[in-house]
Amino acid sequence: MSFFRRKRLFIILVGFIILVGLIGFSLRDRDELSTFEQFLHDTVGWVQNTIQVPVQFTTSLIANIEEMRNVYDENQILKARLSQYKNVLYEVQELRQENEELQTTLNKTESITDFEPIQASVIARSPEQWFKMVKINKGKQHGVEPNMAVITGDGMIGKIQSRSQFTSTVLLLNGFDRSNRISVNIDLTDDEEDMTGFIVGYDEDEEALLLELNQSQTDVSEGELVFSSGMGGVFPKGLKIGTIKEVTPGKYGLTQVAYVEPSADLYNMNHVIVVDRSAAMPEDNGNTQAGEEE
Repeated sequence: MSFFRRKRLFIILVGFIILVGLIGFSLRDRDELSTFEQFLHDTVGWVQNTIQVPVQFTTSLIANIEEMRNVYDENQILKARLSQYKNVLYEVQELRQENEELQTTLNKTESITDFEPIQASVIARSPEQWFKMVKINKGKQHGVEPNMAVITGDGMIGKIQSRSQFTSTVLLLNGFDRSNRISVNIDLTDDEEDMTGFIVGYDEDEEALLLELNQSQTDVSEGELVFSSGMGGVFPKGLKIGTIKEVTPGKYGLTQVAYVEPSADLYNMNHVIVVDRSAAMPEDNGNTQAGEEE
């Protein structure tokens, strides 16, 4: 064995002995560390602290970014759900309103005994004549005839202007004039005779029907109800038309003119009833006063 090989083996053996000694020395229970151990521990601790600070910062930054991303995603989901909830709420409100309208119409239909009701739905509002006409989904095949009254659960809205086989056009009350006048009664107190008159048109400024009264001596107050009188043989008696809004002296002071607020909404309707009066009209109409209604 050469000298250098022996020397290397000797160095390895001495190093192993020193290492074992250091391990045994470090494993002893001691209150104080050696200067070298203190230096070594402090150096390692400083290096660990130096490395730990940026690592913690980077980890915290990544966690915050991930949390912000999660918050953004959750916010988008919540916004989508909120939009869905709003749509559902609007649909529920529309369905509730339509249900109330249908219920009112059904109740009105069940309470009708003097004529045959034809239930219909509004399918279009005509752009002509300032929206004074609507189209319904019932026509000749359903028994609809010209001049039949059209009502909702709240009151009269107009009359049949024209018809086809399966649809009809309704002239609303705000499109009436003297050629479409309606004979009416005013429901006064029990100890007074009913006032009579004619609906002769519609005042756009007042947004009310024009009512010409036949008598001028009887006081008519606001809030009185106006019904169709049944005179003239066109519209059945007792259809609610509106409420007296204001009364003013007529021309030359011989009559009174009243503004009547329609009971039914003329601008927002979905379901209507066509009044088939022929089912309840008497056979002898010889005493009918011609010319009072169209």
